Amino acid sequence: MTALVPSPALQAVTDRMAAGARAAGRDPADIALVAVTKTQAWDDIEPILAAGQSRFGENRVQEAQSRWTGRRGGLELRLIGPLQTNKVRDALDLFDVIETLDRPKLARALADEISKRGAAPRLYIEVNTGEEPQKAGVAPGEVDGFIKACRDEFGLAIEGLMGVPPAGEEPAMHFALLAKIAARNGLAKLSMGMSADFETAIRFGATSVRVGQALFGARPKVSV
Repeated sequence: MTALVPSPALQAVTDRMAAGARAAGRDPADIALVAVTKTQAWDDIEPILAAGQSRFGENRVQEAQSRWTGRRGGLELRLIGPLQTNKVRDALDLFDVIETLDRPKLARALADEISKRGAAPRLYIEVNTGEEPQKAGVAPGEVDGFIKACRDEFGLAIEGLMGVPPAGEEPAMHFALLAKIAARNGLAKLSMGMSADFETAIRFGATSVRVGQALFGARPKVSV
């Protein structure tokens, strides 16, 4: 068995998560950490992996393929970025969880491919709690109907909801809204909270938090 190598950054994040859980009267073991590795160099990811982190989030299918093919053993990969219907087959080859189901066309494509395979990833519906036009996700007023369609029309098992509050707004109201929608639809899982606000998300019931910057530092700016 390979010995784990301590990572100060990973330890700091898990300590914050545990403190946030205890403050909310929750068991820290009930909250999963998803390390967001989009655009990160492998040299920066490897120390987090060596420290025992086994759950990772990626934004793009093709980038994830290049990073994780041949390195999948014992890991859980989550797609946390938009999924195009023409990438569904590749996504199902790679990801254990897809958190960005947000439209009927994608639901149908997933249902068709899942039917062919006889196996499904865990699925979350992305909710655009701020109804921001530049963001993907189902509007809050349409989520109940979409969940019903996914279940009844497309035969998909929905595990939970995912959301990203608008930048510059108090995240608590958005986390509370996501939790309310999940509760009335019988969904137990909530993917919400990032580096700056995951303690607040934990207070409102997050079962997984998606953390990049607090683990890896700020992403380098791409020159244009």
